[in-house]
Amino acid sequence: MTDRVRVDAVDAVYPTGALCAVVALWWTITLVADVPPFVLPPPDAVAARLLGNPALYLANAWYTLEKVAYGGTIGVASGTVLAVFVAYVPWFRRAVYPYLVTVRVLPKLAVAPLLLIYVGTGMATAIVFIALITFFPLVLNVAAGLDRAPPAHRDLLRSVNAGSIERFLYVDVPYAIPDFFAGLKQSVTLAVVGAVVAEWVVADGGLGFLVQMGSENVRPDVVLAALVVLLLEGLLLYGLVVVAQRGIDARFDLGTAGSD
Repeated sequence: MTDRVRVDAVDAVYPTGALCAVVALWWTITLVADVPPFVLPPPDAVAARLLGNPALYLANAWYTLEKVAYGGTIGVASGTVLAVFVAYVPWFRRAVYPYLVTVRVLPKLAVAPLLLIYVGTGMATAIVFIALITFFPLVLNVAAGLDRAPPAHRDLLRSVNAGSIERFLYVDVPYAIPDFFAGLKQSVTLAVVGAVVAEWVVADGGLGFLVQMGSENVRPDVVLAALVVLLLEGLLLYGLVVVAQRGIDARFDLGTAGSD
């Protein structure tokens, strides 16, 4: 067992233990306090709901994942490209950056009904909404990362007549990679949340739609089962980003592997 695997195994103990403690507390409350199932169903009732109709939850989970994939890809790609302009075009940075910071703090939930009006119903609204909320973490983090390289490193490449592209690829990009992944982790989390919000508004299917339907019909077992699947989906996506970061760190010897 390598040191990396050993550290990962030890780190996994804590969240696993916390999860077990939460489930145990949940189960204890339903038993000791005699909470009615229509208020708080026990964990076994939620598990029975999931196992009783797995096709329903898998189909809706896949539909949510599709929206996250399309919208997240658009948001991450456009945010990264815009970050390059923010970092290297001074007048563009002065003109646009204050608005990026300001718009980021606006409540995104207020935008969803407007998208329903302008984009229409269906998957397109969810994709646009997810793209919007995943865009900002990337553009702000990557723009900051591209300015992180020490001036001495850039001066060294200038001294050997390296061009702007070489300085960008061999100095700025390696220093920006940790910031890129920091923004990507934020975007992945926001993408899952954004998909649920969009599904509440559009009501065209997905895990968010199941949560909404369960709430309207006073079925907390349906709501909790959908939330469990949603949690697993979010953890899977976040884990893929962590694995990708470690692979990039190891490939280019960036020295940030394991910094989650």
